[in-house]
Amino acid sequence: MSLCKTRSIAFFLFCAFLWSLGSIPASGQSEHSARLIEGAKNEGRLVWYTAMGASDANLLVEVFKKKYPFVVNVDLFRGTAEKTLNRILIETRAGRWEFDLAAMVEIDILVHHRLLSPYVSPETKAYLQEFKDRDGHWTGIFVNYYVLGYNTNLVSEKEAPKRWEDLLDPKWKGNISIDQEEYPWYATLLAAWGRERTERYLEALARQNIRWHKGHTLIAQLMAAGEFPVAIVYAHRIEEMKKKGAPVDWTNTLNPIVASVSGIGLSSKPNHPNTAKLFIDFVLSREGQAMIRSFNRIPARSDVEPLAPKLDQTKLRLKAVPPDIGTRYNEYVQEFRRIFGL
Repeated sequence: MSLCKTRSIAFFLFCAFLWSLGSIPASGQSEHSARLIEGAKNEGRLVWYTAMGASDANLLVEVFKKKYPFVVNVDLFRGTAEKTLNRILIETRAGRWEFDLAAMVEIDILVHHRLLSPYVSPETKAYLQEFKDRDGHWTGIFVNYYVLGYNTNLVSEKEAPKRWEDLLDPKWKGNISIDQEEYPWYATLLAAWGRERTERYLEALARQNIRWHKGHTLIAQLMAAGEFPVAIVYAHRIEEMKKKGAPVDWTNTLNPIVASVSGIGLSSKPNHPNTAKLFIDFVLSREGQAMIRSFNRIPARSDVEPLAPKLDQTKLRLKAVPPDIGTRYNEYVQEFRRIFGL
């Protein structure tokens, strides 16, 4: 091996070593990232509260720590959305700001209580406006699409309902299943259609003898088993079931397709702000979003290949659940249950 080539290899290894320590910017690494890395080295810790599934959250943490080994400790609190919100509210009311960042569907409640600080990651430019807070308090990490699913053994693609209004056809009477707590779907139709049109539609739908169940996964499984032909389901769950051979499919022509966004945001008083921002950048990056996709979730980032071609954001008429769902939740619950006589 020539001396020139040996020196080139040695120089490359030396640069790689320095980059791993964050001492020099790697190719493509911005000054923004370099500053966060330097700050995170002095912190070495992160506290993340989330409603994400435990196994998924732990995998993200594991990859993040391998990427940034100077982050020695990541304290993860994972619970249901209700438990996570309650913990944050109880702690902050007592003057304790334990969490550095939070991730959940109901993240706008934290914005309402001024518990999140605006942070616009450089990665947010790759996200639809529908999937991020207009004031920069949070950005989506994954999305659930509320769609109409159908059992392909009972309903052909031609016969399947293509619009929400198609559910009013007499042939679907007694043959539609809906989650008995479909409040985000209702709130989003109000935002998209207005109160008069929405209430007129739902009052007609209520006369279709809806078959109520609790839980979108259960509803999808019952539909696949032939208990009923049509239901409101999550699109990613149907795609997952299709891959396993279940006789199910979903309609992508709805207007709107309701999108429930799980967002991530920075605490108003983070103890480890640089590490928290670094983690947000990681989760929002293409690498982080590819991991989200590997969890059979719909990544919120627009330039990451979807789980299936039908899930392509550019081909769907998406409408995010309105941000006031948390602060007006009881109002939406009462109206929904009144209309359907629940």
